[in-house]
Amino acid sequence: MRIMAIDYGEARTGAAVSDATGMLAGEAWVIFERNTEKLLHRIVEEAASRAVEKIVMGYPRNMDGSLGPRAEKYAEFAQLLREASGLPVELWDERRTTIDAHRILSENGRRGQKHKQTVDAVAASLILEGYLNAMRIEAERGGTDSPGEQL
Repeated sequence: MRIMAIDYGEARTGAAVSDATGMLAGEAWVIFERNTEKLLHRIVEEAASRAVEKIVMGYPRNMDGSLGPRAEKYAEFAQLLREASGLPVELWDERRTTIDAHRILSENGRRGQKHKQTVDAVAASLILEGYLNAMRIEAERGGTDSPGEQL
């Protein structure tokens, strides 16, 4: 099953797609779009062109695990995405993914504008990797539950 991860942002949205087996994170890119309707359309097009069967979207929680105003906005966007794509959309705790993405890029010598333009793609890859790892652990335990929060 091919899975797409989304790191939603108001100006830049990171996206990453797994391989066809749903085991490895693969291609990652950034969508530069501020308009919600246009962004939804672009994500749906990208998902269809890659035969995606599920979308996992980063869900911003506070460090104590509580939900703030951003989480509500992200949940609303995830619902719109589910309706627009017809695909299942799960929310995935994205705490620290952007921080880790910045660290990874800095450690690899990416600075300035190039860093800013790729950080969301790296964050989407980290969301996808975390989700895929949780799916593997669940499967090893013999469970059938999805590790994300269902809409």
